[in-house]
Amino acid sequence: MAVTLVARHSPVTGTDTTSPTHVSPERSDLSAGEPVPREGGSKPRILLIVNPMATTVSHRLKNLVVYALRGRYHVDAVETESRNHATALTRDAATDSYDLVVAFGGDGTVNEAANGLVSSSTPLAILPGGSTNVVCRLLGIPTDVVDATERLISFGDRLPTRSIDLGRVGDRYFVSSSGVGLDAEITRWVDERPPLKARGGPLTYAYGALTALRREYAGKPARIAVEAGGQHVEGVTAVIQNSDPFTYFGSRPVRVCEDVAIDSGTLSMTVFRRASQRD
Repeated sequence: MAVTLVARHSPVTGTDTTSPTHVSPERSDLSAGEPVPREGGSKPRILLIVNPMATTVSHRLKNLVVYALRGRYHVDAVETESRNHATALTRDAATDSYDLVVAFGGDGTVNEAANGLVSSSTPLAILPGGSTNVVCRLLGIPTDVVDATERLISFGDRLPTRSIDLGRVGDRYFVSSSGVGLDAEITRWVDERPPLKARGGPLTYAYGALTALRREYAGKPARIAVEAGGQHVEGVTAVIQNSDPFTYFGSRPVRVCEDVAIDSGTLSMTVFRRASQRD
């Protein structure tokens, strides 16, 4: 599956309380589109963006993926070197006549790649390389990179596409969810410890949550305030989603905002008024 991103303005107005409420998102559609074979029957050009620091990515695995894809496509492979590098690479790819961009990494890599393709007609495909691969699961892409690569090759130059929504915070888009408060603190703590994340997987996030609670949140007053729908809500964290579930603990879905779909045209927010180790 591949997707293309075209920005369309629709202001975000907010949410209300601890139960999710649908709101109108700053919407970007991942619109239908297919890479077209070049004249003379040459192979479609794809840019493979690889995050070498992603949990399950290795140099050997990257080489195997490139070798397999070159049987069907003309492949240029580039490794990311810093934060937001994938955004710069995909932005350039959108103006450089690539037929397809493939992001090989975790959800952070996918998010960066998507930000560079907003408002372009260049499709984006995903190969899973992270610890959780939430976006892959949401789109029905296999979470095993071998299976996902075989699936991509089988499509050839007739890739099926799907239209989905993106949320926007400031000048950045998010593919599945965005959080402030405790949620953001947990993500920051985990991202600063790549080796621990690689070894511990979902347990690393659980440990990060307990650490943040003990150090920053236990017994302390609410830290954020949300104004939406004529209501004022205070809490310790807010999660905005355009899809369900929020994440996975192993194979188990973790649901925060239910009844929201990645292609429904709405966003949903949940505000947690408090948080404790017992919760």
